[in-house]
Amino acid sequence: MRQFRPAELATHIQSGHTPVLLDVREPWEWNVCRLPGAILIPMRELPSRLVELRKEAETVVICHHGVRSYHAARYLEAAGFADVINLAGGVAAWANEVDPAMPRY
Repeated sequence: MRQFRPAELATHIQSGHTPVLLDVREPWEWNVCRLPGAILIPMRELPSRLVELRKEAETVVICHHGVRSYHAARYLEAAGFADVINLAGGVAAWANEVDPAMPRY
């Protein structure tokens, strides 16, 4: 599984890539802050909602600090997803490295 730091993901998107941004945090966290264009599927709902995702799509998994997303990304790989990327450091690092105006919690 690949891992991107936030600045790498920002550059990847700016260069024309359009990955699925899968946020696996809880709804209350999502309501505080999120990456533009991300979709929310809380980690606990992932097994029952896999059909909403395309296995062939480049998928970046996001959480608060990168731990839940790492485990969710491993789960996606085991489920047959071919191109999974973990956002190392999560939205907390995104706020520090890419978007200082992003709310934090």
